[in-house]
Amino acid sequence: MTNGSSPIFEDLLAACAQSVEEVLRHLLDDRPREGEIVRPHHLMASMRHGVLNGGKRLRPFLLMESAALFDAERSATLRVAAALECLHCYSLIHDDLPAMDDDDLRRGQPTVHRAFDEATAILAGDSLLTYAFDIIASGETELPAERRLELVGMLARAAGVGGMAGGQALDLAAKDAPPTEEGVVQLQSMKTGALVRFACEAGAVIGNADLAERERLAAFGSAIGLAYQLADDLLDVTASTETMGKATGKDAVAGKATLVGFHGEEWARRQLAGLVAQAEELLEPFGERAAILRLAARFVAERQH
Repeated sequence: MTNGSSPIFEDLLAACAQSVEEVLRHLLDDRPREGEIVRPHHLMASMRHGVLNGGKRLRPFLLMESAALFDAERSATLRVAAALECLHCYSLIHDDLPAMDDDDLRRGQPTVHRAFDEATAILAGDSLLTYAFDIIASGETELPAERRLELVGMLARAAGVGGMAGGQALDLAAKDAPPTEEGVVQLQSMKTGALVRFACEAGAVIGNADLAERERLAAFGSAIGLAYQLADDLLDVTASTETMGKATGKDAVAGKATLVGFHGEEWARRQLAGLVAQAEELLEPFGERAAILRLAARFVAERQH
């Protein structure tokens, strides 16, 4: 594969990240909101450390661009995108804990439990998880109530026992009983793919798309979700800790089953090319409106960090 990323795409991704971060800074300040007595400063500081520490904000970007296909209202879309990033960052904070992946670095900075302590990191993750649903459900997210309710349910399923949390449980169990290739695909489609799929389908829900369009974008999200994890596993083999901003080579040391481990680097690159082609085919009915999402699919598969 050639590197499908372009300066134009990088600029678009960075601009979206900046817009989402502006919303996140507002949502994560110390001022109590309606129904809150006080926001403990130490806890809020740990939440900000786990969220406002860089990152590409790819999931919010996919949500924003999917919603843009249907001319969705931008301010409401940004709030849902910020909620999704809160939930994603909760998962990173908890994944980094000693009881999980035991990482000291995240995005080139100390992980939350290193910068603060383990108890605070658990509470920071818990708070971000619940806050994500609060943000979407709030009347400040100016969408019809039935759409907000649907988004809350979709995100709960993507994050829960049948999605990201369930995938993490399968990943932990795999340390004692290595999964088959089919099992690896299943756990990755849950642990990583569920939130990517949500991002793409949620954009269609926000934009009041029809069922066929929703299903098409959900399938697009599934394809690039698999590509994202496969690219991540490839980078764990080929990239440096400095490039990634987190420890690499851990899968091989831990004897963790991955598709790259089963089949090798060249097979993985061919699979990534196939997943990009599948994603682009799913976007064909949207024509040129989906040009940025096509670039996103290539970026996911061909990223270098």
